[in-house]
Amino acid sequence: MVSITLGSISITVSSLVSRKRVIMDIPVIDLTPYVDAVSGEFCLDGVLNPELEKVCSEVSRILRETGALLVKDPRCSAEDDARFIGMMERYFEMPDEFKRLQARPHLHYQNGATPGGLEVPRSLVVKDMLKKARELPKEHQPLIPTGADLKWRYMWRIGPRPSTTRFEDLNADHIIPEGFPEWEETMDSWGYKLMSAVEAVAEMAAIGFGLPKDAFTSLLKNGPHLLSPTGGDLGSHGKEGTVFAGYHYDLNFLTIHYRSKFPGLYIWLRNGEKVEVKVPEGCLLIQTGKQLEWVTGGDCMAGLHEVVVTKKTIEAIKAAQEENRSLWRVSSTLFSAVASDAVMKPLGHFAQSPLADKYPPVYAGEYFQKELAVIKLNEKGGDQH
Repeated sequence: MVSITLGSISITVSSLVSRKRVIMDIPVIDLTPYVDAVSGEFCLDGVLNPELEKVCSEVSRILRETGALLVKDPRCSAEDDARFIGMMERYFEMPDEFKRLQARPHLHYQNGATPGGLEVPRSLVVKDMLKKARELPKEHQPLIPTGADLKWRYMWRIGPRPSTTRFEDLNADHIIPEGFPEWEETMDSWGYKLMSAVEAVAEMAAIGFGLPKDAFTSLLKNGPHLLSPTGGDLGSHGKEGTVFAGYHYDLNFLTIHYRSKFPGLYIWLRNGEKVEVKVPEGCLLIQTGKQLEWVTGGDCMAGLHEVVVTKKTIEAIKAAQEENRSLWRVSSTLFSAVASDAVMKPLGHFAQSPLADKYPPVYAGEYFQKELAVIKLNEKGGDQH
């Protein structure tokens, strides 16, 4: 059975050629055939055949062309997500003074709370990025941010930390807010499941890119993976055109989300087309980050995206008000990352790419600190190592 299904998501885009609205179907990659029903372990051993190779090639192709992928993973259920989102809605609804108690500026806000109005969208501080955005056809341009993002985040480390590291600030211990006795179990339970889905996709992508199947997962071992639920207060900032997360790319390897209760996420395809994303029931959205771009020598580019308030968001706000539901838009986001002490460079045949020189060898932790400095989350500027 080929684990690809079509037609389960419809994405509205504007054709750069015809300027007409079209519907594009993105395949959903079903991981179920490769997950053991008893142990829950994902395994490709002994099943690498032409059919599976075709699926892996499809995974790499979609990541390369769109920067986004939809997957089904039987280990990640809607019930698990609902429990997690419910807890995070209660947390984000707490007074700002309480949430700021969990903020850690000296850790670059990579642990605990990241207050709204702090992180600056990369497109606002990198002039070339903003210039290119403004050169896109009008219907494909992002909403140009005017200041720091309104979104709040909570960073929770998933997986074991390295026993020794040059980058202790990126691999710090957990921070648990008071009054949430279920916090650690809920965060770990959902975070490990999301991370398992990422590792499965990373194996498939490596095969599809013509690399050993552990080429990516070996780099991810003991990485500073972050379950990072993002909260946007639609009760206070529900006006159409409000930017919660300005036009940017993710710094990490692969980002994974379950579907949100409120629309507003847009991504950009490699050809510059702006796409409104709707994640189907039971599916996960995976997006490419800068670290994947680095190790593929630019063959797979980091995906650009934004989160904004649209007419559809406002309709969802009204529905939530009628049902007396939370007006916080919470995403169940996990950022997988290359281990801080691992060296990133183009892998295998990607080292021969004409763009390989743009991606010189660098410690993943050093790269990360410099990127955090650009978006105003690392006051030390990444030069301490």
